Amino acid sequence: MSRSGDSLSVCAGVAFLLASVSVAAEDAAKSASDIRVQNIEVRLSQAGPVVLLKVRNKAVPVFVDALVAESIQGALTGEKPPRPLSHDLMHTVLDALDARVSQVVITFRAGIYYGALSVVSGKSVKVFDSRSSDAIALAIRFKAPILVSEELLDSVGVELPEPRVKEL
Repeated sequence: MSRSGDSLSVCAGVAFLLASVSVAAEDAAKSASDIRVQNIEVRLSQAGPVVLLKVRNKAVPVFVDALVAESIQGALTGEKPPRPLSHDLMHTVLDALDARVSQVVITFRAGIYYGALSVVSGKSVKVFDSRSSDAIALAIRFKAPILVSEELLDSVGVELPEPRVKEL
């Protein structure tokens, strides 16, 4: 490939990144009244691995692939794989650059979950468009809040059964 072809590829990549940042920033800006996820669980379902984002008596189910489920479960339990997974690598890179994930906002449009990943570096905050599962995995590693809207909770949240209380 020629130098001009390389330049075009780099320009296209930067343009895509800037577009991703602006879309995610718009989503994050709309989320002033978002609710913090209280608990996260990874479960196996008939449809495959699912991450449950629990708020009060509801859970937002986010279906993920097996590798991401393993990564999220490992982050929740503190288990380290023999070799770093992608989320571990990203955590290490951000940490080395003195940057951190400050929050994640999960949204849902046209049947697809999105993650707005806010990264703080110095006094600068950048918001990146992300797969919701990747954003969740990184938020757990940085102990950053994961936020959902009341509207999301109402539209796709499933009621959790009341915990049974054993009578003595």
